[in-house]
Amino acid sequence: MIIGYARVSKGDDQTTALQLRALKDAGAERIFEEAASGGRWDRPELHRMLDHLRPGDVVLVWKLDRLSRSLKDLLHILERIEHQGAGFRSLTEAIDTTSAAGRMMMQMIGAFAEFERAMIRERTGAGLVAARAEGRVGGRRPKLTPEQRTDIAEGVLSGRKTAAQMARLYKVSEPTISRVNSRWTGSAIPGCGGVSVPA
Repeated sequence: MIIGYARVSKGDDQTTALQLRALKDAGAERIFEEAASGGRWDRPELHRMLDHLRPGDVVLVWKLDRLSRSLKDLLHILERIEHQGAGFRSLTEAIDTTSAAGRMMMQMIGAFAEFERAMIRERTGAGLVAARAEGRVGGRRPKLTPEQRTDIAEGVLSGRKTAAQMARLYKVSEPTISRVNSRWTGSAIPGCGGVSVPA
């Protein structure tokens, strides 16, 4: 059986009419259609279509991005179609995995996708190494500079300022002030985040 799948983005002004006509003209005997983002994996009609597949069936789409806008998800969907013994055809790109040339095309797309992922991992690793060499550490930027931390600790310890005043001054929470002071003294300061110094 030739099974069509048609999709438009949710809230899009377009309709599936053009896709439906093309799929029917290409011999689709049953068509699953829905309005959902191509970047989402949890599309009900997509999964209903995949569950419906039997060995020898062919999934037919008007264009590759109707199946998914994510190359990673697209390859995953195609692997599932193949695993169920079904074929795949895209009318616009003229891809047909029921032929040797079509299978080779999909293998090439998969190889390029894997190469792209490897390059991204390599660039990310190189960037982290360079950042560490320059003394930069990954993760969220600290809310306070070392100078601000010193000012907070000295202000609260000397009694010149309260934890609440320092929190308002530097636009942070009182628990943040408490953590700053506890690193300086080994214990929280009285009135700082509701935690007192042990006797």
